[in-house]
Amino acid sequence: MNEISTIDKSTRRRAIDKVTWIGIFINILQTVSKLVGGVMTQSQALVADGIHSLSDLITDGMVLVASKHAHAEADEDHPYGHGRYETIATVALGILLLIVAIGIGLDAVDRLMSDKPLPIPGPIALAIAAFSIISNEGMFRYAIHVARRINSTMLEANAWHSRSDALSSIVVFIGLSGTMLGLPVLDAIAAIAVAFMIAHMGWKVSHSSVRELVDTALDNETVDAIKEHINAIDDVKHLHMLRTRKMADQALVDVHIQVSSKLSVSEGHRISEAVEETLKNNFAEINDVTVHVDAENDEAIDRTEPMPVLRNELILLLKEQWKDLPVTEHIDNITLHYIKNGVQVDLFLPLSVLSKLNDAQIIQNDIRQASLQVHNIQRVDVFFH
Repeated sequence: MNEISTIDKSTRRRAIDKVTWIGIFINILQTVSKLVGGVMTQSQALVADGIHSLSDLITDGMVLVASKHAHAEADEDHPYGHGRYETIATVALGILLLIVAIGIGLDAVDRLMSDKPLPIPGPIALAIAAFSIISNEGMFRYAIHVARRINSTMLEANAWHSRSDALSSIVVFIGLSGTMLGLPVLDAIAAIAVAFMIAHMGWKVSHSSVRELVDTALDNETVDAIKEHINAIDDVKHLHMLRTRKMADQALVDVHIQVSSKLSVSEGHRISEAVEETLKNNFAEINDVTVHVDAENDEAIDRTEPMPVLRNELILLLKEQWKDLPVTEHIDNITLHYIKNGVQVDLFLPLSVLSKLNDAQIIQNDIRQASLQVHNIQRVDVFFH
């Protein structure tokens, strides 16, 4: 359950943009230094790491574009907002990482199997790798802190991309050190290791976002907490058909609640509002709640049976049965309760129709007997007021 304070869209977008622009500056430095240094020192591992940093630059651009579109307000074409832009960008980021990993890995394997002697990089390559480790780890810690504060899966994915850069640079550093000690094969092996690390991160990032695109439910712990909060609300007898899904940093909830069939429409609506308020106040990521108010558990009803007709048609059928009962002309109100594929009827008559006390029982019996002739009528209660 996430109980962080709610952050408005403009603040969230500014935070994402700030982190991303800092990352772009660092990645430009790293891409240029690694590619130039890798070519000069003939280090395949460093060149592979430079390509990794170049992919970071591309993904940073994707993050900026996605951030702009994802934080646009809901409109007629996108009533739930534009959060899916962030999710799609995250999937694309993961796929890009996988493609980069495959390219680096194949090139390193080809170099290992070649008969050409493997070159030995110089100390400049080692210094560039060390700079990459320090800068990427610092960027990761900063970005992950901001991502978790504003609850952005896209920014968190990009942060882990920086961590993968730091780890890959550590592998490159070790490979370069071994190569300088007389084991040139370690440079190519380090490149393969970097490829595997990039591939793992790409799979992890894309897999979680694809799950979001296909509307996978929130985790079990959060769902259980949602149920507890709903069940704690007065007059909620039962909840069922609870559905949840993610959309970028937001969560959407759809739930059916069962209340007493004797409650008024307005009271049932007020209870549904209480459910919505409770969930939004206790779960910062939940921003849209749809509550269906039921008088019974929909899941326990056999929907293969024919449903009762609606009010206007049913009243006509009842009046046909009441035509020989003059007292029914004085009915003030008729309340219908659709329960278990049947209808329970409450009739309200003025006390003025009674001439003596035992008239009440006679009137009730006559109306009940006539009304129960209508199909699906389960019960009839007559009230005098």
